[in-house]
Amino acid sequence: MARMSPLHHIELWVPDLARAERSWGWLLTRLGAEPYQSWAHGRSWRWGAEGTYVVVEQSPALVGDGHERRSPGLNHLAFRVGSPDDLHVIVEEGPAHGWALMFADRHPFAGGPDHMAGYFEDADGYEVELVVERS
Repeated sequence: MARMSPLHHIELWVPDLARAERSWGWLLTRLGAEPYQSWAHGRSWRWGAEGTYVVVEQSPALVGDGHERRSPGLNHLAFRVGSPDDLHVIVEEGPAHGWALMFADRHPFAGGPDHMAGYFEDADGYEVELVVERS
């Protein structure tokens, strides 16, 4: 039996779908995902035909209007990025797509001297960590 990732999908409820689609859509596509689903309140992007996918949804069932990553719950999502050059391109292009580099004074080693990564926050306070996997 082929081994698959145990993670099926991640669903993020967002306060503004259009804004999330601009930032998350760009980032996920840049990381190799492809548009997967689209409906009135949401969008998704998937890696491969049977791969993990990420959903952003402005659900009518939302009870708040903001995300706070420092509250109990999800703090951030971490993704692999291919190389230091790939990370550099995302650092350069990210602001035009709604992503701000966090911990700029310690970038790209904000996670420690042996952990090359970029930490980014979108306009709604969602954080992603882009990890350069060393071979």
